[in-house]
Amino acid sequence: MRSKSLKQKVNHACLSYVESRIASLQTAINDIQQSANEETKSTAGDKYETGRAMAQLEIDKHRSQLNEVVQMKQELLRIEVKAHTEHIKPGSLIFTSRGNFYIAINAGQQQVERQTFFAVSMASPIAKKLLGLKVNDTFTLNQQGFTVLRIE
Repeated sequence: MRSKSLKQKVNHACLSYVESRIASLQTAINDIQQSANEETKSTAGDKYETGRAMAQLEIDKHRSQLNEVVQMKQELLRIEVKAHTEHIKPGSLIFTSRGNFYIAINAGQQQVERQTFFAVSMASPIAKKLLGLKVNDTFTLNQQGFTVLRIE
């Protein structure tokens, strides 16, 4: 049985991050709904209606966030993690002179095999600079020079 490549491990770390966010958002939605359902209608009808309206606003906000995170998961699942290219593209794992990046989704900093990777979306400024580059290419971002050292 073949062991996972480093890129597959970073992708899996991002997937775990997304699934954790999905679970916490679903829990929050359920908790707010349960709290709203348990509220009893008091003699102050306006207070009850205001409380339910506020709960609904919170649920709507969490559902919107949940939809965004589900879309992130779908984007992540579409990435071909076994493909290797000479030029940086979505799904590339990039080692630079100033840090390591995974162009996929915005999942922040991920630790894999005692290395730090910054999972960035394709719309991020760094990804826009990286896309299309190859090993030994250089670029500048925020007055800092970067050199592409390795692409997986």
